[in-house]
Amino acid sequence: MASRTRRHGAARRAREGSRRRLPLRLLLPLLVLVALAAMLMLRGYVHSEILADHRVQPPAATDRVPEKILEGGPVIDVRGGRTESLSVPDHHLVLTFDDGPDPTWTPRVLDVLKKHDAHGVFFVTGTMASRYPDLVERMVDEGHEVGLHTFNHPDLSFQSKKRIDRELSQNQLAITGAAGIRTSLFRPPYSSFADAMDNKSWPVTEYIGSRGYITVVNNTDSEDWQRPGVDEIIRRATPKNGEGAIVLMHDSGGDRSQTVAALDRFLPDLQKKGYEFDNLTEALDAPSAMSPVTGAELWKGKAWVFLVQASEKLTDGLVVGLAIIGTLVIGRFVLMLLLSGIHARRVRRKNFRWGPPVTEPVTVLVPAYNEAKCIENTVLSLMASDHPVEVIVVDDGSTDGTARIVEAMGLPGVRVIRQLNAGKPAALNRGLANASHDIVVMMDGDTVFEPSTVRELVQPFGDPKVGAVAGNAKVGNKDSLIGAWQHIEYVMGFNLDRRMYDVLRCMPTIPGAVGAFRRSALEPIGGMSDDTLAEDTDVTMALHRAGWRVVYAENARAWTEAPETVQQLWSQRYRWSYGTMQAIWKHRRAVIEKGPSGRFGRVGLPFVSLFMVLAPLLAPLIDVFLLYGIVFGPTQKTITAWLGVLAIQAVCAAYAFRLDRERMTHLISLPLQQILYRQLMYVVLLQSWITALTGGRLRWQKLRRTGVVGAPGGSVPQQRAQSHDDRRPVA
Repeated sequence: MASRTRRHGAARRAREGSRRRLPLRLLLPLLVLVALAAMLMLRGYVHSEILADHRVQPPAATDRVPEKILEGGPVIDVRGGRTESLSVPDHHLVLTFDDGPDPTWTPRVLDVLKKHDAHGVFFVTGTMASRYPDLVERMVDEGHEVGLHTFNHPDLSFQSKKRIDRELSQNQLAITGAAGIRTSLFRPPYSSFADAMDNKSWPVTEYIGSRGYITVVNNTDSEDWQRPGVDEIIRRATPKNGEGAIVLMHDSGGDRSQTVAALDRFLPDLQKKGYEFDNLTEALDAPSAMSPVTGAELWKGKAWVFLVQASEKLTDGLVVGLAIIGTLVIGRFVLMLLLSGIHARRVRRKNFRWGPPVTEPVTVLVPAYNEAKCIENTVLSLMASDHPVEVIVVDDGSTDGTARIVEAMGLPGVRVIRQLNAGKPAALNRGLANASHDIVVMMDGDTVFEPSTVRELVQPFGDPKVGAVAGNAKVGNKDSLIGAWQHIEYVMGFNLDRRMYDVLRCMPTIPGAVGAFRRSALEPIGGMSDDTLAEDTDVTMALHRAGWRVVYAENARAWTEAPETVQQLWSQRYRWSYGTMQAIWKHRRAVIEKGPSGRFGRVGLPFVSLFMVLAPLLAPLIDVFLLYGIVFGPTQKTITAWLGVLAIQAVCAAYAFRLDRERMTHLISLPLQQILYRQLMYVVLLQSWITALTGGRLRWQKLRRTGVVGAPGGSVPQQRAQSHDDRRPVA
């Protein structure tokens, strides 16, 4: 008995462990998100947008600084407890360049130095060395010395010893990764002459020396950062009476064209006067300050540089992606506003007619699988139709008595066909085979029609070129937050899109909830295909390729039950996204074909690919850069730009609601929808991409229905009261 209890306990724990395991559909997007966040954080750190300190210490007293340091030379060596200062011999100049490397000006400085056979010392920051490692490598290869200038360029007198160590080690790591060397030369940010050393900076210099570094300041400042002109830079950089000097210049931090021009004159002029331009250690006749690095330290440096380069390229790619998505979003909005307006004006003209009125009876196909809670409302709504209909309910192997419910209603003109479970396409094809009329309306088993829906839906068939008609699908259960978000999506996205695609004659999808077809159009293409999970998109594309016109009937309204939990919404949109990708791939050859198929392939497929696959995948970049801008700045500009995008979407949404005569109150949740709902759709689409690229096979997923959308008593259906068991809260 005890062993049985232990076995049951172990089994229960195993089941609980399996339930707690993060699903792959969440794990992969989460890993992508974590990697993206890490790369953006690295990029922000390397660009001094995070953890940067721009404070500068004001001058302080100097009574604690040794006199021989204040009156000594610009090279300060306090390693090993000694206190020495050194000066450069006469007729030797050590040119030093701070704050680089810069991709524009450092190569020009190096070119001038090489031209005049001169050497110098480049005090590089870790941020710039990490971003432009090839320039550090060039400095070393061409015989120049490299020194540390900290990683983020803070005033070290404000920093703790721990922060100083990090600035030094990370600066050294960047130089090692770039050029495979380490250096013992260091120049503090915001430093000046030796006599400017004070009680705040001297303890830092002592600590730097204890870490094995020689501090190098200067005794001749060109002040080139002020851009005083080439002549003035040369005058300030030239020492008097043939004295040796360490000259401060800059190869980064702004426009350095005057520095480059001054060097090109300064070097040959002073060389003629007998000056030599050496590295610091050459001028001091000392061993080189640089030594090669091997082993693990070298690979750590290379790994660091690689990660920084990857973050830079990723950010550059994201910026390009943001530009693409911005162009696509704005272009799509402009097209939707323009073309949907054209569509509305065209079909709402008093004298507009598709052709002769369509009055003959039509067949309505209702594929149903376990729709016991909804099927009664669906059938009753069809019985209230003001257009003659034949109703065929195809029960696709339901196990909840769906077929019995319809049969028990005993309604005239309603037939029930039973089949073993074979999927929605098979059910629709079975209904087509048994339909009595050429025009066939298709709807879902959880959808209700208004009395005028069928009549409005079939009128476009007065035009003999029309092979299929898309109706106006609406969310019937919009009283919850997730329902309201889908309501905005249906009105704004789906229906504005359909108006646009109608005008462009490349409608990609007849919605399964409300659509109509000619049997004579469907039969030559083989009816409804089960090749994809989006049979409605698949068949619509096939009709375009066969030369049929597909249009949108705005007044053919159908009220459908949208998913009421995140899990159900995920399942539905995953199937839609993956099915759309399958359909695009299936009909890809249309791009190179001629005739109607080629027209759809070169117009319709690019539109669908851009607006239904690529744009939604890139849309979260707007939110990524919103967060990045808020954290790293510029915060105000970032928020303003994001609000601008939201305002454009709000205008489109308001226009769509006006066209569909919907109440504007639901748009209150639009900002929250853009923040939360779009991210969910992004993860769903990302999962679809992963499934497609890995060759996964997704099967049809049945959504749990509640029957919340009741039969309409008028133009708008009333929602039937449900128990708390039927209406689950948003997950």
